[in-house]
Amino acid sequence: MKRLIPLLLAAAALLWGCDAQRIAKLEEGVSTEADVRAQFGEPKQILEAADGSKVLSYPRQPEGWTNYQIVIGTDGKLASLRQLLTPENFAKVQPGMTQDEVRRLLGQHAKLMSYAMKPTEQVMRWHFMAGQSKKVFDVTFDAERRVIGSQMADDERETLAGGK
Repeated sequence: MKRLIPLLLAAAALLWGCDAQRIAKLEEGVSTEADVRAQFGEPKQILEAADGSKVLSYPRQPEGWTNYQIVIGTDGKLASLRQLLTPENFAKVQPGMTQDEVRRLLGQHAKLMSYAMKPTEQVMRWHFMAGQSKKVFDVTFDAERRVIGSQMADDERETLAGGK
């Protein structure tokens, strides 16, 4: 297992590097959905809005550090490409939000945890980068699956033996 963690982290770094190259080949208002799929592949999820636009989801969790949301406008062109795991989006997570609302805001989580001492609670975790620091963002949900709290911390995988 100790050997596996550095390999997974290296693979995640390569994936991020590849994503940067893919993004550089796309241009808002010019690139088509076919161009996006040629660069990013098939999306994990496609949501169609009432206006005919599409939201394509490209999560990089659990081992990556990003979750991309790409909007294809009604004209079939790239309208926006956003990295969802940002301080601005983390700040939008508020008590009372549902799990679905949080997932729409942050994308697919890396890990879902529960603890024996608090069996009715669940914690969703996302991995992200803050500059050069690897971090986690945890959101705790109550029995009704509504947010009761959130926190940011260093990624403990970095502090484990062999994690650096």
